[in-house]
Amino acid sequence: MSVGIEHYVLLSMGLFCIGLFGILTRRNALMFLMSVELMLNAANINLIAFALYHGDLTGQVFALFVMALAAAEVAVGLGIILVLYRNFRDVDVTVPTTMRW
Repeated sequence: MSVGIEHYVLLSMGLFCIGLFGILTRRNALMFLMSVELMLNAANINLIAFALYHGDLTGQVFALFVMALAAAEVAVGLGIILVLYRNFRDVDVTVPTTMRW
């Protein structure tokens, strides 16, 4: 039994929905970052699955760029979370209203 592209798309859809649910319902900044990572991994699964389906390497190259983007996003996000924790002693994103314009 081979794994069809439908299985990859369903897995990707599930991961993306879990990530979207995490972003919409959580107030913790670390949970935001993990949810965004889930959504980016869902996009990577789609890119690689369709690259496999079409027989070219374009999707895999884009997946590498998405991984580099995710690493940069985590670095910047963790820096923001550290500043948030130092200033407010909490990582709840609804607390720092003084950081807004």
